[in-house]
Amino acid sequence: MTAVLVAGTTSDAGKSVIVAGLCRAFTRRGIRVAPFKAQNMSNNSAVCPAGGEIGRAQALQAAACGLEPSVEFNPILLKPGSDRQSQLVVQGIAAGQVSARSYIHHRSHLRQLAGQALRDLEARFDVVIVEGAGSPAEINLRETDVANFGLLDAAGAMPVLLVGDIDRGGVLAHFYGTATIVDPADAAHIAGFIVNKFRGDATILQPGLDTLTQRLSIPTLGVVPYIPGLWIDAEDSLQSQLGNTIGPGLPPLGSAMLDIAAIRLPRISNATDVEALAVEPGVRVRWVDDPASVRQADLLVLPGSKATVADLRWLRERKLDEAIVYRAEQQLPVLGICGGFQMLCRSIIDPVEAGVATAVEGLGVFACDIEFGEEKILQRYESGAYEIHHGREVNNTETPWPFGTHGAVTGASFGTHLHGLCEDDEFRRSFLATIAACCGKQDSFIVADNTSFAAAREAQLDIIADTLEAALNLDALIAMITEYPRP
Repeated sequence: MTAVLVAGTTSDAGKSVIVAGLCRAFTRRGIRVAPFKAQNMSNNSAVCPAGGEIGRAQALQAAACGLEPSVEFNPILLKPGSDRQSQLVVQGIAAGQVSARSYIHHRSHLRQLAGQALRDLEARFDVVIVEGAGSPAEINLRETDVANFGLLDAAGAMPVLLVGDIDRGGVLAHFYGTATIVDPADAAHIAGFIVNKFRGDATILQPGLDTLTQRLSIPTLGVVPYIPGLWIDAEDSLQSQLGNTIGPGLPPLGSAMLDIAAIRLPRISNATDVEALAVEPGVRVRWVDDPASVRQADLLVLPGSKATVADLRWLRERKLDEAIVYRAEQQLPVLGICGGFQMLCRSIIDPVEAGVATAVEGLGVFACDIEFGEEKILQRYESGAYEIHHGREVNNTETPWPFGTHGAVTGASFGTHLHGLCEDDEFRRSFLATIAACCGKQDSFIVADNTSFAAAREAQLDIIADTLEAALNLDALIAMITEYPRP
């Protein structure tokens, strides 16, 4: 066996979920599987044990295979800092800023790099499940494509599974349009369609699928039902929509709940940090952007940002800064993570991402200043927590939090550069007990003593795999991969 490419008719069609499910389903069959995404664009990233960072979705897919995350699973990562510019991360290490136009000049080299990375994985695993990026129907980008059909040019032929999100509407047109607008030589690699997020009676859809097969001679391999309750490790911030409640929404063990409001920043990064809090019974976590919600929540989370200075300006434009400072002054709990922590400090000097060499006034909650350095700090700890940031703490006179020389705590305000901190079950329970006490709910909110975030993540992966086992003929899919003609 070798590689199979899972492409999508659109962004957010569910490619990441399908790949994660196939990784788990194949691994359960004893197949040695690895995930791969040549080029990812996401501010949700994870630090690998051996160093470097990759997209969070590829870290989850690695977990589905029983593997530690590695830069070889995602050799190219773009982290948008604005609508026009992104940080380019190559093989886990930041390699400067690029615009959409300037990135084109890198693509020929990067495509060869990605192709070699995929071939190296193929030499070590039975099958590599490759996730495409965006849509292969963007024919204006075909010449310099790295992650879809362009990857086949660099790494060799492989079958392509095209995933369409029927929840958006128009999925038959998306399949037909994609297969007919791409070059016929590329379309010849499309081995089948997968309908994703279907609700209702599949027999009503079948005549459309039959017609699609007649016109294109491309079969539909399966109809995957909508899976309610999936919430762990979103690919990017598209799923972090205002008003959305995160997590399973388990009922409280006591008479009270904890209401946690997370601010939906325009350039939010590592939005997944709040997911571990949401796994607890009686904890409601929701995305907000209004001062009233900020003031009323039991805990406010100011998450990470890929554009700290710009997002701080956005907070002020919406009067959210006043609500945050009010909370801090009234000893109402506030948690700042990475960029959010930096905004809570006295000042920020950021010549790296913001291009600002002079100090920008922060919210002043912490007696600490932030200065950005060219070299990105990438560090992973035994607990699973990790750091990804350019900003350094200077003149910090606050008590460190949560341990050692990291972060700050004053009153009921907590700040840290550590991502994934609350995935540690013991730490999360202690922190939530502290928050409950700050809110006067120490007797009415009961922290569970047996909740496991790692187990919740594993359960979600198994749910996806079980769903794909029922919706797709995996034996036929394995045969397709094995028998696919290669030069």
